[in-house]
Amino acid sequence: MADRTQRSIVIDAPSDRVMAVIADVESYPEWVAAARSVEVLDKFPDGRARNARFVLDAGVVKDTYTLSYTWRPDGKAVSWTLVSGDLQKAQDGTYELIALPDGGTQVVYELTVDLNIPMIGMFKRKAEKVITDTALKELKKRVEG
Repeated sequence: MADRTQRSIVIDAPSDRVMAVIADVESYPEWVAAARSVEVLDKFPDGRARNARFVLDAGVVKDTYTLSYTWRPDGKAVSWTLVSGDLQKAQDGTYELIALPDGGTQVVYELTVDLNIPMIGMFKRKAEKVITDTALKELKKRVEG
């Protein structure tokens, strides 16, 4: 059974700008260090990704996988689930955006990953923490930069 990891960060930008960066899935290799390539396989009528294939190279962890996206109509959240993967047998994630009174945005990132290879729980939790912390820091840098 996979454990859910949750982290958050405050980004000095309005939520629509943050979501625009998140929704531009094809640009992830420009700012996500581990993303080697991303191919949007099909899109919703609004142009957002419905399914996308990722090639990930995070040093010791390499994987090719496909995610299916669900975009909340109010533009304040996106969730995804694993369709297929080489190393992963499950991945469920969500970015939720909370507008702050000062015009910034709190981004809450939840992630659950289950691998096809056994991993000691302590190492798995550490890896999930590193993945979520890195993703949020890279997102903040991209939006604010």
